[in-house]
Amino acid sequence: MSLLDPALLAERTAHLERHLERVRSRLPARAEDLLPESDASDAVILHLWQAVQIAIDLGVSACVKLGLGAPPTYAEAFRRLAEHGVIAVELAQSLARAAGFRNLVAHAYDKLDLGRVHEAAREGPADLIAFVRALRDLQGRREPGSVG
Repeated sequence: MSLLDPALLAERTAHLERHLERVRSRLPARAEDLLPESDASDAVILHLWQAVQIAIDLGVSACVKLGLGAPPTYAEAFRRLAEHGVIAVELAQSLARAAGFRNLVAHAYDKLDLGRVHEAAREGPADLIAFVRALRDLQGRREPGSVG
């Protein structure tokens, strides 16, 4: 049994990359230029949120497929994957913060600090790409019945 369907992983990765390209194309160079209720801030927040959600969905699916159980939180999915050697601990910590960002967007959009959003949009995409690459690499080296 494979970790994730390779076609599904490729399709989800392509969607994640498209969202990140939209973030990159709309993100102003300076944090102070990311203005509240602007087209740029709306696009950056929406597409970053969507990219993070894709990573979360893949993380939870990987936990279930690897027999690590259904994590009680999104952040826990990444911690479990790190504990089992699927991803580095540092990457899991970054992805757990991304899951927190996702929750803030979903539940407290009006309380977003656009300076922190700008930082997340600048720094976070590399972690999201690293995560899907780790899943792809795991897919290629995984033996049936092994976790990592």
